Amino acid sequence: MKLQRVSVKFWVGLVILLFGVAIPPLALGQGTFPIPGFESPVIPLPAIPAGVPGQGKYPEEFLRQGDELERAGRWADAVVFYEEALRRFPQDANLLQRYQHSRLRVDLARRLRDASYLGAVDGLSLGRAAEALNEALLKVQVHFVDPISWERLTASTLWGMETILGESGLWSRYERTPDPLVLQSLKSQWKQLLTTQGPSDRSQSAKVLLEAARLAEARCGIPASALVMEMMCTVASLLDIYSCYLTPQQLQEILSQIEGNFVGLGVELKGEEGSLVILRVIPGSPAEAAGLKPGDRIVAVGDQPTTSLPAEEAANLLQGPEGSFVRLKVQSAGQEPRELWIRRTQVEVPSIDGTRIIDPTTGVAYLRIAAFQKNTARELDSALWSLYYQGMRSLVIDLRGNPGGLLGSAVESADRFLDRGVIVYTRGRNLMEDCTYVAHEPGTWRVPLVVLIDGQSASAAEIFAAAIRDHRRGTLVGTATYGKGSVQGIFPLHSHRAGLRLTTSRFYSPLGRPFTLEGVAPDILLRQAARPVSAGNSLSMQQEDHALTVAVQVARELIAQRP
Repeated sequence: MKLQRVSVKFWVGLVILLFGVAIPPLALGQGTFPIPGFESPVIPLPAIPAGVPGQGKYPEEFLRQGDELERAGRWADAVVFYEEALRRFPQDANLLQRYQHSRLRVDLARRLRDASYLGAVDGLSLGRAAEALNEALLKVQVHFVDPISWERLTASTLWGMETILGESGLWSRYERTPDPLVLQSLKSQWKQLLTTQGPSDRSQSAKVLLEAARLAEARCGIPASALVMEMMCTVASLLDIYSCYLTPQQLQEILSQIEGNFVGLGVELKGEEGSLVILRVIPGSPAEAAGLKPGDRIVAVGDQPTTSLPAEEAANLLQGPEGSFVRLKVQSAGQEPRELWIRRTQVEVPSIDGTRIIDPTTGVAYLRIAAFQKNTARELDSALWSLYYQGMRSLVIDLRGNPGGLLGSAVESADRFLDRGVIVYTRGRNLMEDCTYVAHEPGTWRVPLVVLIDGQSASAAEIFAAAIRDHRRGTLVGTATYGKGSVQGIFPLHSHRAGLRLTTSRFYSPLGRPFTLEGVAPDILLRQAARPVSAGNSLSMQQEDHALTVAVQVARELIAQRP
């Protein structure tokens, strides 16, 4: 393994994770990827004229359009909308508050549909819920990237709980009816509690939140244990846009994606026009065996039409134990819907696909890295040797749409093409977060390299691309990457088998360039980076991929330049 860290750390139960928040997640036939949620429709953003600085009236235009989404109850769309607005105006407090408000509502709605979370809440006494809160706050104190103001975080949490208590779903679950006057009185009590017991440390913060939950139970009738759990979720959500609470089911799903395997059908989905559109079928999966193809639409799951359900809820119906069957109604373009029974099995998800010699005449090879998983470096080794024996003379690596993955996997993959120097370094709040990852010469491939990137290439994908760029090891083609420059860790909560995703550090390119909001700029800028070409696409579809055409031409030129 070609991996060295100048400073070494080891945390029990921690997985270093680098997934971009605004990147469309994978559903993979077993429900949606838990962070940030199911892919939302594309939302038009206010146009900012060229040359106009990012200030003045334009944040107000975002707020106006965001308010329209909120009034229409399109909370998931509002989250995506405000995320993009914050990328343009990261210091705007009003945009941040509206984003947080919308996200809290979306997250609560998901939790109330998550049987693993509801089961955990129902099984916890107030004492055990308080232990879970203390455990979460301790992990925040030790691992979160920025210093914590406990007074501010506690006040923000109670502000968030006002949003939570404003949602009818929570009241319905406990067969209660909200009373606006009672809620206003409770808000005053919480404000007084903060004034008299302004917390200055973690233990005081936990004490205030526990007392606030008891007050809410007395006034509203909702169990204090459930409210403490909601406070824990709210704490995580308000730290930054990447941190969050993971329900037991979400934790299992995210760990399965890291491992590259899960129980399901083996499809990548997105919600579109009242149906689930299949974006990708995993080779060797039950979906492939059943004849499902990219572009097919799932219009019903069992007896439930997908038009009558939110996309995320419809996708979750695909979940089930290994060996069980799911009945789908599927429609292909130009055909009548057909009914299929598909058995759920263990599915291995390759992180590298499309491996082939794309131009046999000159020896230009191609592979796509879909995400940086646990076995990506091993898969990359296998793909490189296969291409070598087929006559590879240059290589196009496609990172378009790659949302990131494991930090170590990205480092190991970049190390396959670099013989020396820094690959990436991280900086956190404490020394255990400060790491420098370097390359070594043994095992380095010297093949000329072209890397395809786009605005959906994020996090770990940006680490790989920046290392290639800064060392002038290859040519980057496409559009600027997403611009996510922080590292997240997955921390299991032993109190109830759930977890936290916390931002633990920020990372920088070999030349010290930050990634946040800036991304990685290509050497050859294209107007549109298009969509990665899958292994099953025809030659005509490849020819329509302008970015790939340019990349292949650059690869040919690199071959011609070699002595």
